[in-house]
Amino acid sequence: MTTPDTTPAVEDRAALLREIGPLPLSGQAWPDWVRILAWVILAVLGVQVVTTAIRAPAQPFDTVLAVVVVLCFVGLLFVSWHMQTSITTIDERGLRQTWFTRREVAWEDVRYARFVPMLFSKRLVVFTHRGRPVIFQGGTRELRSAFVKIAHVYRHG
Repeated sequence: MTTPDTTPAVEDRAALLREIGPLPLSGQAWPDWVRILAWVILAVLGVQVVTTAIRAPAQPFDTVLAVVVVLCFVGLLFVSWHMQTSITTIDERGLRQTWFTRREVAWEDVRYARFVPMLFSKRLVVFTHRGRPVIFQGGTRELRSAFVKIAHVYRHG
């Protein structure tokens, strides 16, 4: 079994993967309601920006402010798109999630993991041997259940 400062034995990891179920386990990184909420908020902001621009007086507008607003909207669009398309996968090699950049951790690199059940996102924070945490989102019941099991096996004393 594991001690506070060691990673699980190969047998413990194999038992964990069997307990998680048939692999690979893949699912949406964000819950449906969060992904829908992101698009609703984006639509409301878009409508608000357009109606404000239409109702603005016939005076010249601040170009810098307009560029900042457009860039912020494009940034929110970028985040919403990635929330919509992001997939988390657990398999025999480790954990992966598509995002702006690919998040990936091999089982051998996991030092410990912690499940963080936040309101909008159920997360697995994985600390690697290099000390760099990698956060994985779990938008499905199966992923959240697997995250809890992983955190239990890779707990840090």
